[in-house]
Amino acid sequence: MGRDFATAFVTGGSGFIGGRLLRRLTAEGVRVSALARSDAAAEAVGEAGAEPVPGDLGDRGSMAAGAAGAEVTFHLAAHVRDWGPRETFERINVAGTRNALEASREAGVGRFVHCGTEAAILAGAPLHEANETMPLRPDSPALYASTKAKAEALVREADGQDLRTVVIRPRFVWGAGDTVLLPQLEETVEAGRFAWIGGGGHRTSITHVDNAVEGLILGAERGRGGEAYFVTDGDPVIFREFVSALLRTQGVEPGERSIPAPMAGALARSGELLWRALPLRGSPPLTRFAMWVASQECTLDDSKARAELGYAPVRSREEGLAELAQQL
Repeated sequence: MGRDFATAFVTGGSGFIGGRLLRRLTAEGVRVSALARSDAAAEAVGEAGAEPVPGDLGDRGSMAAGAAGAEVTFHLAAHVRDWGPRETFERINVAGTRNALEASREAGVGRFVHCGTEAAILAGAPLHEANETMPLRPDSPALYASTKAKAEALVREADGQDLRTVVIRPRFVWGAGDTVLLPQLEETVEAGRFAWIGGGGHRTSITHVDNAVEGLILGAERGRGGEAYFVTDGDPVIFREFVSALLRTQGVEPGERSIPAPMAGALARSGELLWRALPLRGSPPLTRFAMWVASQECTLDDSKARAELGYAPVRSREEGLAELAQQL
């Protein structure tokens, strides 16, 4: 399928979603350049068929040079962690997004697609069939959530005739090639630290990486300026059932151990306070953000993307799990 753009610039192209995006775009004949902040990132970008651009999110000049001639910028680079120094989250997620916007405008790019997240509206309460009218939560106590909310606000406010901006929000991105979510789950189980919180029986929306990429591309082609769109795999899943299925594709059994949600919440709050106050190295045993994901409903309504972008999942849950099992 041909695209309505022939050139693109990508940040975060060496990451999980970014790598899939690069391969999809280059396979469809789009000429792509991608920011690479290390030799390893440059190698990954090159293997995906794109032209590496040395630099990082703090280097607006390099980004502007790399984006020169591009019709679309896809901004995927982010600090995706549930814990860490505030300065790191602010520098990468907020200042980095501002730099990417300014560099794209300086380079004459016409469209800017930001990979957002449902975390931008998370502040500790469950979400039930949430849609894009929910307010952003820059006040969230979770730094990832608050800084992604701030970044999305910058993107949507930057929309104008010279640069049309769109936000695509996948949720719980999974699939073959994941270097964060599934490996962390495996490590936790194998270390004997894994437990379901409150039984894990809550519902959650999820997004296969190929469906996230489909949403990003449709956002570039059909998204309305200044708007945000959720993209999901369709019907929500039961968290415990899906995480168990993910782990079993790798031959890992999660077990039955469970802790009450109120106990987990108290542990997360006290752990965060302790780690900030002392401060201690590493991360608390449980953070509030991780507790929200593991214990609270988060179901999303993606009907706006379906109606306005023509979005529909391109990869089924069964296909995605089968592909993961082939990696074993």
